[in-house]
Amino acid sequence: MSEKKPFKVGLIRVLTSEDQDFVDMHGRLIMENFPGIEVESRCIPDQWEGIHSHELERIAVPKIVALAEEFRDKDMILVSCADDPGVAEIRQALPGMPVTGGGETTVAVASKYSEKIGVLGIVDYAPKAYVRMAKEKLVCVEKPEGVNSTLDLMTPEGKASCLECAKKIKAKGAGVIALGCTGLATIGVAKWLEAEVGIPVIDPVLAEGLFAYYESIRR
Repeated sequence: MSEKKPFKVGLIRVLTSEDQDFVDMHGRLIMENFPGIEVESRCIPDQWEGIHSHELERIAVPKIVALAEEFRDKDMILVSCADDPGVAEIRQALPGMPVTGGGETTVAVASKYSEKIGVLGIVDYAPKAYVRMAKEKLVCVEKPEGVNSTLDLMTPEGKASCLECAKKIKAKGAGVIALGCTGLATIGVAKWLEAEVGIPVIDPVLAEGLFAYYESIRR
């Protein structure tokens, strides 16, 4: 019996870093949790604060599509960002290539847990997929005080602010928290918040990894 080939995923980070270990973090998390998946991670250039505004997204999308073109040999492409920047454009540029992002996968998983979804992210609006797929289910969108980019999440103050936000979301009636930024996965906040507030917290990186795993089985 021939050995099963790994399912190869090209993962796009939308936060520029010269530290490959940092760039690989989301891919490692996926490979640790979903067997048979091999992830190659790259980041787009000159986007040192990632994407935390519509203007930064506009600038980033062409870079994301260009990087996706370099992943033509992969079995699937993941844009590791909860706003799914460039996902629609990649689908158009690479027809037949399975493509998804942290947004549509997170809201799909969150919908399994509750009809009342609260969003915790680094901007004061819900990611596009959350509105498109679950507008009627969105209870609130909360942004941690003092957190304006992914980098701010990596401070003790940013983490403490996330916890206050999660408590506020639960108090507003949400039955599940959908993280609105993949940077929150980078700091491993989902399990900690879930233990603190007592409702499910959906990690976007694990959500997109779950969809990649399903695609690998479907193949």
